[in-house]
Amino acid sequence: MRIPPHRHRIASLSCLALLLGTGVAHAGRVTVELDGVDGLLRDAALGGLELNQYASRDVTAAQARRLYEHADEQVRKALEPYGYYSVGVDGELRENGDAYVAVLHVKPGEPVKIATLDVRVDGDADGQRGVRKALAGFLPAKGAPLDHASYEKSKATVQAALFASGYLDAELVTHQVEVTRSANTADIHLAWKVGSRYRLGTTTFEGAQFPSEFLERYIPWAKGDFYTQDQVLALQQRLIDADYFAVVQVEPDVEHAADGVVPIKVMLAPAKRTIYTGGVFIGTDTGPGVRGGVERRWVNSRGHKLKVETIVATRLKTASAQYQIPLAGPDNHSLAFGATFRDENTDTSTARTLGLAATDSRQWRGWTRTLGLKFLTGDFKVANIEGDTTLLYPEASLTRKKADDPAFVRDGWSLTFAARAGQKGFVSDTSFAQASADAKWIHGLGEHGRFIARGSLGATHVGDFDKLPPELRFFAGGDRSIRGYSFQTIGPPLPDDQRAQALAFCAAHPKSDCQDLIIGGKNLAVASAEYEYYFRPNWGIATFIDTGDAFSSFGSYRQKVGVGVGARWRSPVGMVRVDLGVPVHDDSNHGVELHIVIGPDL
Repeated sequence: MRIPPHRHRIASLSCLALLLGTGVAHAGRVTVELDGVDGLLRDAALGGLELNQYASRDVTAAQARRLYEHADEQVRKALEPYGYYSVGVDGELRENGDAYVAVLHVKPGEPVKIATLDVRVDGDADGQRGVRKALAGFLPAKGAPLDHASYEKSKATVQAALFASGYLDAELVTHQVEVTRSANTADIHLAWKVGSRYRLGTTTFEGAQFPSEFLERYIPWAKGDFYTQDQVLALQQRLIDADYFAVVQVEPDVEHAADGVVPIKVMLAPAKRTIYTGGVFIGTDTGPGVRGGVERRWVNSRGHKLKVETIVATRLKTASAQYQIPLAGPDNHSLAFGATFRDENTDTSTARTLGLAATDSRQWRGWTRTLGLKFLTGDFKVANIEGDTTLLYPEASLTRKKADDPAFVRDGWSLTFAARAGQKGFVSDTSFAQASADAKWIHGLGEHGRFIARGSLGATHVGDFDKLPPELRFFAGGDRSIRGYSFQTIGPPLPDDQRAQALAFCAAHPKSDCQDLIIGGKNLAVASAEYEYYFRPNWGIATFIDTGDAFSSFGSYRQKVGVGVGARWRSPVGMVRVDLGVPVHDDSNHGVELHIVIGPDL
């Protein structure tokens, strides 16, 4: 019997509705229960499972079975990059109402071990330190489990080391990993054809405000030297340190490399030429104050610089000007001429001095080396005893610092060594020789902590100590010295034969501040240990112990100790440190001392 067409359509729609209804009725979520592996292997196995990707979607019974049928192969493939080539997987698919549970038991077996590690570069490329280090550190090592991620990373490291050493045409011509499942071993064979080692060609500068002749002084190599990435980075860092440019990009012009020579392209953009600075600050050593200044990054086409700054605070007033002249050479060589007027008032001294200086600075084996001639004249009052002086003396210093992040150091240090000497009769009122050293070390402890250690040493030999101004005497105490004591209140006391004169001055000037009877010392030894813990990214607490003394003879050394706690804030303008310190076992000093410091770690 013939069925009318419209009845065919009705029957088809009815079947479709029935099928859809059945599918919806039996659709449900699928979950995976996987055991036998943990950690990274478990994450890899779950990540490779298509079943796991359907955990947030409804699936039918047929879909769940199809996904489960492929699960064992997917787990095996997911674990192979970690060296597991003999993985066993069994389990079952359970149906619980409208839900499905895929239970998988994984037996990873033993990982494949490296039986042969054959990594070669032709020619003499393995004589380069960077290439030799990359080859020696290749992972996975012989006898270790095969790890494809480590293999790919090490392969890229060797390629990068070849490029960085000047082998710009280095090509990987053999790359094989042969796995023998029956023996559970793997053989690695890699070989590079490195080609010729390139030399450094012409360096071109684009976008600079200076002629190329001026910029060439920053190039740390001679034309024709072998190319190394370290040389390129050194040029980039020197241009950054010059502080003329907002953008510095140095790279080899590989497209135009030919005949074993690669040109270097330097792209620059000028920084803002004039910088105006100003602001309010507070420091417990200086009191509240304001500062202002102007810096001309370059005065002319020869790169001369000019900087003028003024500080007016409760205890300190300064005005300074410096003119800097860069010199030819690849070591940031420069001359500087400056003048500084300083008016300082502490609990132990007051001083008004004028200083003139001429210095020669350059980079030397990673250090900043400065040689200078200084002239200092003025009058002062220490422990209520007035004096005046004029000194002319040469000075030398070495400074170096290293930090992983200058804004917030977790691994870094700084060192400064200085020496100066003057001769009586040669403009100077007294003969003297002085040396000092300052060190600071910062090391991260755990994810949230930092340990900070610092120390200062100083020694002076002088003919007439009374002719040394306060800034050339050693004092201890204060924010950056021994906390728990006020600024420069630790040092040798005024001799007994001068105490009557000092007390008489106080009696005759009742309206003026009577200074502590501390005259400063010839020597200094200070050390500090501090721990910081950051409970939030920008907020932390600290505890510290500071110790040391300023003294004039080793027999007069009297150790002072200050301990305390503090708060730390990583503010938009820099690190803010607020500390409360107290002296320990000191009968002459009591109470809590507040210390506030704003500035960089190093």
